[in-house]
Amino acid sequence: MMMALGMFVFSLPTLAYEELQRRTSWRHVQNPRFGARAANQFLGPGDDLVSLSGRIPPELSDVSSLATLRDLADAGDALPLVDGRGQVYGDFVIESLEERQAAFLDDGSPMRIDFGLELRRVPDGADGRVQGAEQVAQG
Repeated sequence: MMMALGMFVFSLPTLAYEELQRRTSWRHVQNPRFGARAANQFLGPGDDLVSLSGRIPPELSDVSSLATLRDLADAGDALPLVDGRGQVYGDFVIESLEERQAAFLDDGSPMRIDFGLELRRVPDGADGRVQGAEQVAQG
């Protein structure tokens, strides 16, 4: 196992990523002051973004893994992200999934599929949705 997002496991048989990029930011605000440098105030943590990218060899991996990730994204739930060493990154939602197919066979089957997955951290225990959004959507 390379990493798990909820119950989805990134591995060679499912979906192996080649690159992981993480960008973490912190929020600061500046308040101008007369005759002095602006005062800086720390507001807390900002965005925590994780990008995974890789290539799926259809003959070695389960191509339906991308559909599984789309289903997870459609649910809108926050999922814990844990790497193979046991490091817990926190709860993340899927913001986007990119798929690029190339080198097609006569029947239209791709010989190569590249993917990119964008994850955003949400407060631990949050489900990634606005409270009451289901009632508004139904109502």
